[in-house]
Amino acid sequence: METREKIEFAGLPLAVYREIAAHLRQVEGVEVRLIPQTSQEFDYNQSQINGLWIEYTPNSGAQSRQRVQQILTYYGSRYVA
Repeated sequence: METREKIEFAGLPLAVYREIAAHLRQVEGVEVRLIPQTSQEFDYNQSQINGLWIEYTPNSGAQSRQRVQQILTYYGSRYVA
């Protein structure tokens, strides 16, 4: 069973989203895609990325999901006010 989860960190820069995605891609059974920003209006304080899709493949287990949560918690505590 493959499941998909959308993750958003408001105002996070593109470079940090890419770093998170690279980190998550190292977890077995996890695939990550960046979601482009869909807003038609430019806002300097808004990220170029709307969020991440995290997909768990059938060979991902509880350990993989736990590792993903640890990574997201780390970046959330470091970059989100």
